[in-house]
Amino acid sequence: MTPTKNARRAHHWRHDLIELAALFTAVVVADTIAKTVVKGHDGPYLLVFSAIALVATAAFHTWWARRHSHAPPADDPGGSGDAPLPPAVRSGADSTPVSAGTVLWRMRTTVRDTPGSLAALCTVLARHGVDILTLQTHPLAEGTVDEFLLRAPAALQTSELTRAIAAAGGSDTWTERADAHDLVDTPTRVLGLATRTALDAAELPLALRQLLGRCTIHSVPPVSLSGRPTGEPAPVEGVLEERVMRLRDPNGGTIVVERPHLPFTPTEFARARALVELDARLGPRIPRSSDVFTLPEGNEITVRRADQRDLAAARAMHDRCSARTLGRRYHGPVGDADRYLDHLLSPRFGRTLAVQTASGRVVALGHLLWDGDETEVALLVEDDWQRRGIGSELLGRLVALAEEAGCDSVYAVTQSSNTGMVAAMRALNLPLDYQIEEGTLVITARLTSRPAATPGTTPAAAPQKAPDTSVNAATDAAAPRRTGR
Repeated sequence: MTPTKNARRAHHWRHDLIELAALFTAVVVADTIAKTVVKGHDGPYLLVFSAIALVATAAFHTWWARRHSHAPPADDPGGSGDAPLPPAVRSGADSTPVSAGTVLWRMRTTVRDTPGSLAALCTVLARHGVDILTLQTHPLAEGTVDEFLLRAPAALQTSELTRAIAAAGGSDTWTERADAHDLVDTPTRVLGLATRTALDAAELPLALRQLLGRCTIHSVPPVSLSGRPTGEPAPVEGVLEERVMRLRDPNGGTIVVERPHLPFTPTEFARARALVELDARLGPRIPRSSDVFTLPEGNEITVRRADQRDLAAARAMHDRCSARTLGRRYHGPVGDADRYLDHLLSPRFGRTLAVQTASGRVVALGHLLWDGDETEVALLVEDDWQRRGIGSELLGRLVALAEEAGCDSVYAVTQSSNTGMVAAMRALNLPLDYQIEEGTLVITARLTSRPAATPGTTPAAAPQKAPDTSVNAATDAAAPRRTGR
């Protein structure tokens, strides 16, 4: 707002001189007219006609001044004097949609790096009643990728908007529906992902997925489960291809990020490298919180996060398990079970929960595994501790972790004769899908019936083929009584 003293028109001595001259002239003319009227025969009539002319002139001047004034009308606080903007443009500073007739979109388009190219896009968007909420620019060797978060009228078709953007100079335009979580500005979102990664090494794949949008992330170990090298690792600086990104995994191996529908930009590659470098500098880490709960018979056991530092305790539990239990867990030769442990306990491939007794012995393991775009749950409970509700407790906690990670579904692979696992999955009270092939049962639980805590991941689906490492053990559906942390 402009102060009143600054809004006044500056006076000058010339203006004062002109006003004095005009006043002197008016006095002389008025004196002449008065003498003429008094001495003339039609003096009274001239006075009446002069009064009427004066009133008419004043009325015309008032009408003309209002019609051509540049002051904003009373109902236009913006001072533009134009017609009211459409609801999508008059959105205000908050993130709440102005009306139910608007939707949020993410749009990315490539323009020439020339003056006025962005202005042309903004003009087209304004012409269609589209409000720009956020804007990011990704410089390229030739041109610039502009990424928008838009609030558009619900009746506006994406095809119409794409044609308008193309006419304004945009190419390779990509649009996708957005939600309220996308209203968080990019620096805030990146700092939040960095904080999650700093607290838990298992968050790195999830952070990369949320940073880069809909993509598929694979963690390739340096050697396969059979001990053979998986190929040349990515260089320290990483490799950026058009739709594939390869990063050096600090734990060994390579992190491969694929996004077939949209090429990566150098800016996105730099952000991903920064997250991986942060993970490398911090080293192995998992949250140290634990939860103590009571079994139906009164024994207290502890559930905590586990990683590769628990490898010796996990192998000792394997030695105490029967061949039948290990066979249900690994769907293969029992002697190969130990080779999976280092892979399963790595936070790069998911999250692991361990159940230990008061003496510190590990008696059960629960795994939440990132399988590309899908998420798998797997359990192993020592024989002497089965049928006590441990498996159901672990399964419920793994599903809660999947919901926190924003997964849409989880699947479990077991044998069709494993009634305990089936009962535990049914006890989740979630919609279930069943697939069975040659005695192998795949049960998929859809988590979309309950709100996910963290958005940004892609939907998971039941696999068509059970992976070799998809393993489960018999569990019990009885729920233990929690006693606190």
